[in-house]
Amino acid sequence: MTTAAHTSSHIAITPNILYFGTPVALLTTENEDGSVNLAPVSSAWALGQTVVLGLGTSGRTAANLATRPDLVISLPNPSLWAAVERLAPLTGATPVPAAKRARGYRYEPDKFAAAGLTPVPSETVRTPRVAECPLQLEARARRISPDAEGHFLIVECGVTRVHADRNIVVPGTQHIDPTLWSPLIYNFRHYQGLGPELGHCFNSETPTER
Repeated sequence: MTTAAHTSSHIAITPNILYFGTPVALLTTENEDGSVNLAPVSSAWALGQTVVLGLGTSGRTAANLATRPDLVISLPNPSLWAAVERLAPLTGATPVPAAKRARGYRYEPDKFAAAGLTPVPSETVRTPRVAECPLQLEARARRISPDAEGHFLIVECGVTRVHADRNIVVPGTQHIDPTLWSPLIYNFRHYQGLGPELGHCFNSETPTER
């Protein structure tokens, strides 16, 4: 009876997207003329010192990384959601690809200015960091491959340096304080932050006293 009750509480659906709650990242890459492209992405995850990104095939970011692998992955907090949204309808590709044009995208060569964000120099890569973001990961694209259906690109990036706002670092350590750091979450095309902590993993290096 318990199994049947649980089964009946679910229905089969076919959503257009599967953004079930992932952090937003702002990517800076280098254009052919040496200028900078800034783009938001909502498909990113980390394993060790590798960050894996999901990118559209027709965007400027994908084209840049194919020949110039330097990038910075800057992670905004919830207060920056409006700046991220100002970037959302912009593209650095010109002419604007037909598929993007049909969805309302427009060309913008200076995305930092359009978003009201500030570039700052990196230390190990050519592309700048986003000053306002509390976490900034300098990285290089190591491998780029298509997804199984050929609609997206999967980019494996090796992180070369991490910059963190001192206010979210546990003093005297190399650890981010998870009670002070809240990533901007993209949840089924809505922007959200984290709620209160529920607990911590048994092997956490920053356990919370209760």
